[in-house]
Amino acid sequence: MCELIKIDFMSYIKQAKHILKQESAGIEHVAKLLGEDFNNTIEAILEANTKGYKVVIFGVGKCEPIGDKICATLNSTGVTSVVLHVQNALHGDLGLLKNGDVVIALSYSGETNELLNLLPHIKRFNIHLTSITSKTTSSLAKHSDSVILCEVKEEACPLNLAPTTSSTAMLALGDALAMVLLQVRQFKAEDFARYHPGGSLGRALLLKVSDIMRRKETMAIITADKPVLQGLHQMNTHRCGACVIVNDEQKLQAIFTHGDFARAYEANQQIGEHQISVFTHGKRLPIHIQQNVLAVEALKLFEQYNIDEIVVVDNDLHVVGLIDIQDLAQHQLI
Repeated sequence: MCELIKIDFMSYIKQAKHILKQESAGIEHVAKLLGEDFNNTIEAILEANTKGYKVVIFGVGKCEPIGDKICATLNSTGVTSVVLHVQNALHGDLGLLKNGDVVIALSYSGETNELLNLLPHIKRFNIHLTSITSKTTSSLAKHSDSVILCEVKEEACPLNLAPTTSSTAMLALGDALAMVLLQVRQFKAEDFARYHPGGSLGRALLLKVSDIMRRKETMAIITADKPVLQGLHQMNTHRCGACVIVNDEQKLQAIFTHGDFARAYEANQQIGEHQISVFTHGKRLPIHIQQNVLAVEALKLFEQYNIDEIVVVDNDLHVVGLIDIQDLAQHQLI
């Protein structure tokens, strides 16, 4: 058994920071090594994607789960990708490889026997083979069309044995490939939503404001000349925390909230006894949004302005709905 070394809490933190700095330095070093072969890989994947072909990723050992992550990231951003498990490839799984595909082979040493045994069979196909490895002189690199170097000076492991900095750098290179492809292909939030229909992110990107807003018939709407008490009555009747103030043409003028009333009451406790118009204490031309935009835009406004209600309008500022921050929870957007 290994003997435990007793160190204080701050020493744990100090060691962790040192490891993170080592891994960060490793990524910076790998970034400096990027060259023409990275561009060649991007171009090859773009061509394959345009023609309906895919990216095939394989690696062994610690590289295998990294390949899974790179594959998942590419798929989530619209580049069709699959993982080829080396052990199964010689027993039928090579059937998923087609002429025109791009193959990305992951191996830090570039000398892994299982991987090298597979290369002759892969090279029979008309594919572009990119290796992510540490040496251009390795056997894998010599048989590749493009080599993306993933050389690190040392592992974060104190013994310099466990793949740490090298595996982090390899993962980062996969992210770099995916994100460059995303930008070149002008992949948008709406596209992202199609591949992430589950969870709050998918809902926020798929739903439009019109899908979550409260309709006019359920809103407290009042004209600017009405007194505060009538505004409060409308809010209580419709069980909402805001009263939208409009003109005779139903165009947005202001919003009066429970918060506005509380602040006004604190300043003047006679507010409800006078015929003070609701417009006097409302927020003029408040934050508003159009109904045909994505719900995620409403989320941004709530966070940016720290408000509880957003008025929904058409192109001419006619009021068509309202979003209360509680509606976001109801639609599982927060």
